[in-house]
Formats: sequence, structure tokens, C-alpha cells
Amino acid sequence: MGVSEKPGLLDNRLWAGKAFDGAWSTVLSTARDALEPATGQVFSRVGIASAADMQAAIGRAQQAQAAWAATGPRERAAVFHRAASIFEQHFDELAMTVARETGGIVPKGQHEVREAITLCHLAAALPMQAQGQVLPSTPGRLSIARRVPHGVVGVISPFNFPLILGLRSVAPALALGNAVVLKPDTRTPVSGGFIMARVFEEGGLPKGLLQVVPGDAEAGEALVVDERVPMIAFTGSPTVGRRIGALAGQHLKKVSLELGGANNLIILEDADLDAAASAAAFGAWFHQGQICMASNRILVHESIAEGILQRMVGKATHLPVGDGASGQVALGPMIDAKQLQSFDKLIKDSVAQGAKLEAGGTYEGLGYKPTVLSGVKPGIRSFDEEPFGPVANLVTFRTDEEAVQLANTSQGGLAAAVISPSVGRAMAIGQRLRAGMVHINDQTVNDECTNPFGGPGVGGNGGSVGGPADIDEYTQWQWITVKDAPPAFPF
Repeated sequence: MGVSEKPGLLDNRLWAGKAFDGAWSTVLSTARDALEPATGQVFSRVGIASAADMQAAIGRAQQAQAAWAATGPRERAAVFHRAASIFEQHFDELAMTVARETGGIVPKGQHEVREAITLCHLAAALPMQAQGQVLPSTPGRLSIARRVPHGVVGVISPFNFPLILGLRSVAPALALGNAVVLKPDTRTPVSGGFIMARVFEEGGLPKGLLQVVPGDAEAGEALVVDERVPMIAFTGSPTVGRRIGALAGQHLKKVSLELGGANNLIILEDADLDAAASAAAFGAWFHQGQICMASNRILVHESIAEGILQRMVGKATHLPVGDGASGQVALGPMIDAKQLQSFDKLIKDSVAQGAKLEAGGTYEGLGYKPTVLSGVKPGIRSFDEEPFGPVANLVTFRTDEEAVQLANTSQGGLAAAVISPSVGRAMAIGQRLRAGMVHINDQTVNDECTNPFGGPGVGGNGGSVGGPADIDEYTQWQWITVKDAPPAFPF
């Protein structure tokens, strides 16, 4: 792949046009090229699964699952310790691969691989935890509630942080005794699928338990409706999430949805302007704003609005945009032309609706300049919708109450933040915000893998993944009672 001169873990020839079935023997119905966003060059040849391809993968996973669920906890844990070690051994190769394929800067690729290592260590701990509890019952009866795997878990992952957002479901689901069918985004099949396949292949995961099957909507729908898959974990847009939720509901499946939504960063009038502007810039523009936790709305007290605006414009003007893998820029390209055009239209529509373009709003190739809009308010697209691009939407408020009302003008959100040296006041505001994650004196882009990650409404349908939420998500309760002998009944 050109990412390393020494023999590495990755080789495009393994998966060109194929799925991972524990080996690389399944050729998919069709194939197409996945392009590197920064250069437009072919990055990999990705197979595209049909509905029949997906159904066959589900069958292979189902066949392998029972023996894996019966495998001892230490043996299951060992697979994830080995996987973490493999990520560490190939750190530089994998980080550069993620950066290039996603259009991210090198530190972004490094971050994904570091988090992958952590996710594997956390997954290794899951089989070693208590799997249930003894319940109170009548004398002579043993009553046990235990956690059991669902069976086959379907995972549909996005393009923006494909390694983390795929592995955060794949690793705990596998560790808890499930098999997994993973459908990565076809724009990032290596970072979102084949890296995991290679790591677990080398780590000794039994064949068939992880199926990596790239595909479009046809394959995704086949995964969601198949009766052999009792749970679907999806990360992506609210539009697709609603479709998956509706289909899964018809088939009485458990769903884990993480969809983004509106994320609010509130800056109070006593905040340090330089520190607040720096936080806002990172929250709005890191990875070109293509983050589900991005600081979509920056709510600024009107008395400091001009100071924040000047600082944000200064940063937008000087932050370089280009090839993220070069190590010379702050922002890389958007993932593809479709995403860029969608974002550009949102910016143009927002200006037509009354927002003022203070900086940015232009692009070259797929590189979109960091953009600042002022005068943003409800009724303007960049306020009402998740932009998923590099824009800082500046919204002013006069009172704490108004800030809360503006922030809660949405269908829900993943993350919120409040910046102020008055921690008590900031916490009082934060506790009233409709968000699954709230950060005081920080921006909204935060995740430590050990925390429950999710939010209300379009933030994630009220569910969470990660940390203490994983056992709840990827297993279900089973009640067992035991008596020495059957009792006498009056019938």
C-alpha cells in the first residue's frame, strides 16, 4: 500500500473484491475503487456485497457463534490481549493508513490506533467480570439471573472515525460471546473493516466469528432484516438511523443507534477569551468537522461575542488545509465530493437565510476552508441541522436561561460543554442541557472509551455504548431456577 517500506500487516491483495470470513476466500458480487481523499488516487479495491452475499456471511457467523460462547473466559480474553499487542506492533503503519484513507491528519490516525489498543484491553476484561447474580427466592430454589450473548450482532460503521467506531462495537460484542457481521462504509473499508480483520486473524480469533462485508444499502438492509441477527449497532446519519430503527422495530430487534445531532458549546461572559476561542476552534474544525461530537453551535454571551468572533476569524484565516498525511496542515480534505457539496450548500443556504459569512466558505478540491458564521439562530440551516463540516456557528445569548433554551432547541444531541471559571454556575447550566455527555471547561469532542457514549433523541435514541454500558448492550438477561426435585402441583 505504500504506507511502509518494511513488511507490514496490510496488503491490498488480500481483500481486493473480497469479504473477510475468517480467511479471504469469499469473492463478493461486484467491486469498485475506494479513493484517497487528499490525492484522488485509488487507495484500495473494495468488494460490494449483494443481499445474498450478506445472508451467506450471517450464516457463517451463526455457525461459529455457539462454540465461541462456550469457550472459557480466559481463552476469549487472550484473543483481545493479543489483538492489542498487534495494534501496538504495527502502530505507525496503521495510523498512516487511517490518516490517508479518511483524509485525516496524522495525529488523528494515531489517535484512532491508540484508542483501538485501549478498546481491546477493555474488551479483554469483559469475559472476566461477573456475568450475573443470585436472586432472592423461596427456600429450596436457587434463582440466578445471568447475562448471555445475543448470538450474531450486526455492526454498521461510518467513514469519519471508522476504526474506533467499528471496533467499539466489534470488540465488546465478540468478547461477550457473540459473533459479529461488520459492514464498513465502502469509502473507508480498510480502516473500518480490514484492519480489524487482519488484527483478529493474527490474534487467533476462531474462524467465522468476525465477518467483514462491505456493501451499500442493499447489503445493509439484508443485515438489518435477517432474523438470525437479533441486534444491530449503527453509527451514522439520523436519516439512515431512522430507517434502520424502523426496519429493526418491524423485526423486533434490539438496536444501538448513535446518530450525532446538535452539540452545543456555551461560553459565558467571564470566560478567558483566548482559551475559549481555542476550544471552540478545535471542537468545530477538528477532522474538518466530520465528527458526531463536533461543536456545531457555539453559544456566546453577547458581551464577549465580538472578541470571540475576532479570534475565531483569525484562526480560520491562518489554519492550513491540505493533505493531512503530509504533516504540514491542520485540516485535511472532506471525505468525498458528495459530502463537500452537501456541506457547501448548507453554508450557502444559511447565508441566504440571514447568517453572516465571516471567514471561509470556499474550497479547493476537497479541502474546505475553516468557516465562521455569525448571526446564526433557529430557522437557519446551520443551526437546525448537523453540518458535518468545518463551520463554527456563532450564536449569541443574553442570559443563562436563554442559553439553555437555545441549546435545547433540537431533537437531542450527543455532547455539550460550558466554559466559565464559575464552575458551579457552569454545572448548573450543564445539568439542564439535553445531551448524553456534558463537559465543563472543555469543548464537546471527548471520549475515553471507559465512559457510556450516547445521547437522547437523534443523539442515540437514549442508549449508550462503552464502559459500563457494554455488558448491557451486547448481552441479555436469562433467568434460571433450580430445585432439587419437582414440587407437587394441585392439577
